[in-house]
Amino acid sequence: MKKQIFVIAFLFISLQIFSQDIRVPLDTTVVTNNTVVIKGKRISYKAQTGTQPVYDAKGNPKATLFYTYYYRTDVTNREKRPLIMSFNGGPGSASVWMHIAYTGPKILKIDDEGNPVQPYGIKDNPYSILDVADIVFVNPVNTAYSRPIVQPKKKVDKKYFFGINADAKYLADWLNMFITRNNRWNSPKYIIGESYGGTRVMQLAYELQSKQWMYLNGVIMVSPADYQLLRTKSSEDYAINFPYFTAAAWYHKMLPKKLQQQDLLDILPKAEQFSINTLLPALAKGGYISSAEKNAVAEKMAYYSGLKKQVILQHNLEVPNRYFWKELLRDANGKTIGRLDSRYLGLDRRETGDSPDYSPELVSWLHSFTPAINYYIQNVLNFKTDVKYNMFGAVHPWDFSKNNARENLRKAMAQNPYLNVLVQSGYYDGATTYSAAKYTLGKIDPSGKLKNRLSFKGYRSGHMMYLRKIDLEKANDDLREFIKNSSKNIGPAKY
Repeated sequence: MKKQIFVIAFLFISLQIFSQDIRVPLDTTVVTNNTVVIKGKRISYKAQTGTQPVYDAKGNPKATLFYTYYYRTDVTNREKRPLIMSFNGGPGSASVWMHIAYTGPKILKIDDEGNPVQPYGIKDNPYSILDVADIVFVNPVNTAYSRPIVQPKKKVDKKYFFGINADAKYLADWLNMFITRNNRWNSPKYIIGESYGGTRVMQLAYELQSKQWMYLNGVIMVSPADYQLLRTKSSEDYAINFPYFTAAAWYHKMLPKKLQQQDLLDILPKAEQFSINTLLPALAKGGYISSAEKNAVAEKMAYYSGLKKQVILQHNLEVPNRYFWKELLRDANGKTIGRLDSRYLGLDRRETGDSPDYSPELVSWLHSFTPAINYYIQNVLNFKTDVKYNMFGAVHPWDFSKNNARENLRKAMAQNPYLNVLVQSGYYDGATTYSAAKYTLGKIDPSGKLKNRLSFKGYRSGHMMYLRKIDLEKANDDLREFIKNSSKNIGPAKY
């Protein structure tokens, strides 16, 4: 009787100290057995779904993170089996996008170009990388079912979770415990991040190696957002993004006939050279540029972008991406183009204005992803809860200060000869452009001494290149090749 009273009292005190939504368990696991055919071969695997706490330095729970872990069951030696730790971005986005549309064993029911179809749902992913690696999809605080634990009458400790450095620190702690619990310390390890997840994994690589002593074989960035360039409105920002204008204009057949008749990959290198060798120096001159040079540059920009020269001059050569999304088709058909994937078209209230009313690609994606992930988790993975699944959660204001992610990834690579980096980008992504991703790779390694461990792959789609069926297969094959090459034994880790 005394033991029962003690347990009840302990539970009561615990609930008083740590107030949380009790519909989300602090620490739980649900396991299901499954099979999927990948590359023509049937793969048996388990899906381990649940929550795992985030503890502070004193051992007190600060949050609980929802995750899904897929691992093959026909593997005899898991020490040689790579493990991929997967994140999305936002900040504030659930790890849903790559989970049920890219690398996981299930993908959305959508058409071959990525558009929603009814009935909604999921199907087997014949291109998943589960044949060569196990995968855990991790949801940071306030995304999916992950939630902070807050003392009564207290607020969420935002500084602990919501910032470039804080985010990497607590996620590294969480991953250490996950690796230990699941006995994966001897496995080759990779981290993959999409969009803001690019910044996240750059910082996380260093945090894992320097604070957790967990050494990696690979860092994979999918459509990475580099906030040392993105939205800075600097000369570099405007110039580096320009080749994306060429790609989007080519797709919508808005380029001059001479360019339009060529293949996309034949004209993009020319646009890249123009942006670096001509546009960037011109922008750096500001108001001191001569009228003759300004006119010449504007004319070339019009040639490579499909925009009118007058509009470019009115912007003093600094044309924001958001204006491009509104302007490109303004006179042609009055439609806007998508931010994250410029293949998508939108309809605004007015054709006037300098930015679109909404992002047509994002509402399209939410249209198909939201019902699919809610159905999948509760009915297939058997994780039951009444809590809302946050596709996007409250994480702002996000602390972008002291952003040394690029340099920290360089340090991680320098300190670990096994560590390789792969970047994947879609040419029609107007938010985190492919040319900006290439620029980031160069800035990670200004010495050029690590470039044999840096690689880039481009695709004829947008931010989520994997939504296009052709690129879903190609991008997964590129991941598969990267994992195989970087996980094989290359001898001692030394220079």
